[in-house]
Amino acid sequence: MATAQASKKTGQIIDTFAKFVVPNYRRYGIVLERGEGSWVWDADGQKYLDFFPGWGCNLLGHCPKPIVEAVQDQVAKLIHVPNTWYTEAQGLWAKMLSERSFGGQAFFCNSGTEANEAAIKLVRLHAPKGRYKIITFEGGFHGRTLGATSATAQPKYHEGLGPLMAGFVYAPFGDLEAVSRLVDDETAAIMIEPIQGEGGVNIPPDGFLQGLRSIANDQGLLLVFDEVQTGCGRTGEWFAYQHFGVTPDVMTLAKSLCGGIAGGALLTTAEIAPSLRPGMHAATFGGNPIAARAGIAALEMIEQENLLAHAKRLGELFRERMTALQGECDLVQEVRVQGVMIGVELSIDGTPVVQGCMDRKLLVNCTHGTVIRLLPAMNLTEQELHDGCDILCEVIKEQTG
Repeated sequence: MATAQASKKTGQIIDTFAKFVVPNYRRYGIVLERGEGSWVWDADGQKYLDFFPGWGCNLLGHCPKPIVEAVQDQVAKLIHVPNTWYTEAQGLWAKMLSERSFGGQAFFCNSGTEANEAAIKLVRLHAPKGRYKIITFEGGFHGRTLGATSATAQPKYHEGLGPLMAGFVYAPFGDLEAVSRLVDDETAAIMIEPIQGEGGVNIPPDGFLQGLRSIANDQGLLLVFDEVQTGCGRTGEWFAYQHFGVTPDVMTLAKSLCGGIAGGALLTTAEIAPSLRPGMHAATFGGNPIAARAGIAALEMIEQENLLAHAKRLGELFRERMTALQGECDLVQEVRVQGVMIGVELSIDGTPVVQGCMDRKLLVNCTHGTVIRLLPAMNLTEQELHDGCDILCEVIKEQTG
């Protein structure tokens, strides 16, 4: 009886969406009601192991206790004030991010695409007169606003939106010669995800990011790293650039920045920051007290629970499991892993794998048609990892038939 009532509730909620919510998302026929750690429960009471929590936003799992407590405390004191006033939490949050990265200053917003829009504006405001072009990379993804979409060198995201914002030129990911050829007297910056996320968890070739830094230095360009997906501990370091020994001039963050609460940030040096001068850019809710408290709590939780080291360990285990699968199954073409950022390239469409895993109560993602993408929580337990990998391996092997 309870199951029947829950199923009826699910149907009613889906019907409400059909009538009143713009259908711009492809949704699964599941209503999620609550989450804890790496688990979520639906309206029918079914429990799922989540290897893609919050589309990469829930790096600390669902409803992590320190985030919940910080938000509960803050929401009773001060929910929102405009940025014409100071708040203690926003300043402390900026300080903590600065100390864990390359120093400098932070601009706060609400999402990754907003952070990238801020970066685009900063590049143009900082550049010498006549320089406005930004080189971005094929397979990259920078967001959904028109500027960020224009920066995204994937034609499928451009369909029906032309003319796009002028000033973006695209280079193949990993090709330094192509980048050098594209630089001209109007070029202002190079913008790149240090590890491409939506593009398939693509890790740069050895020396590539270092080469971009050299080109930027030689040509007087800004180097912008979009770390919306890779930042805040995802790769086992605070930021992905720290794996490569290459420091950007500008870095954008969002997704896991606030442990699941909406928040975004741009970090840049104290020398460049003043170019984003008063009156030229803003974000009404950016750096609000709730996001700031959540962001602080997320940083503290990662440190107190030694989660950077744990993320590296999980990455090693994922690599072992997926590499072993590659040796057993011809469908697996390549395994790409950096911390808790995992891509498993298949020779077939990955959609049936996603569905097969969901049928067995494991949630995963497929990107670029053939890449099974996992962005699990960095506090996933080793037992949960193996339980999920058992399901994933079983489902992929079944596709050989």
